[in-house]
Amino acid sequence: MQLLLTNDDGIDAPGLAALRQALSDVAPLLIVAPQTHQSGCGHQVTTHQPLIVDQRDDHHFAVAGTPTDCIRFALNQLCPTPAWVIAGVNYGGNLGVDIYTSGTVAAVREAAFYRLPGIAFSQYRKAGRPVDWSRAAHWVTRVFDHIQPLPLAPGHFWNVNFPHWQPGEPEPEIHLCPPCTQPLPAIYVPTADGYQYQGEYSQRRRDPNSDVARCLSGHIALSRLSILGSNPN
Repeated sequence: MQLLLTNDDGIDAPGLAALRQALSDVAPLLIVAPQTHQSGCGHQVTTHQPLIVDQRDDHHFAVAGTPTDCIRFALNQLCPTPAWVIAGVNYGGNLGVDIYTSGTVAAVREAAFYRLPGIAFSQYRKAGRPVDWSRAAHWVTRVFDHIQPLPLAPGHFWNVNFPHWQPGEPEPEIHLCPPCTQPLPAIYVPTADGYQYQGEYSQRRRDPNSDVARCLSGHIALSRLSILGSNPN
């Protein structure tokens, strides 16, 4: 068994290091990740210019492209049948409508097109507060153990969001929930250069029991998604 890891924050990001820490004892790891920060790129791909790949060692490849480029390259050139494709841990939540702009989620969506199982991990963060990446690594292990026995049909994948945990708070529960259907706050403030977005992520509207509601309430939100857009939760 081999696990294929990627992210959208770049190959040297602490979230990817946390993912590696959590899964290094599970199976051999192949890391194919963007050379630079690619957050918010969605399912963008590189097709009209060469894809430059820096092989750091036998198991680490930095790609001058998007997370989707990384998965396409890895599956067609390096490892066609990994047991799992796993992305993250993203610095910031990927909840509700975020799944359409997230490079982290796009990476495992691309794997789902190949009928491979995948998990996107993201860490919701509160402004001005540091992320405990060792805690995130612990939750990756916990959620991975929880997910493996659950049914996942071909063409489906998992999206996981961790809450911003603070010392003294109880260990979060894992909730299987649908993605929120509400829009992000669309607040723009006029400046000399145009209109600057100032929507506050934590104040977004939320469907009851959705991934946004669960994660922002301090729980681990687990959603089963499909390349067809349906949600079988």
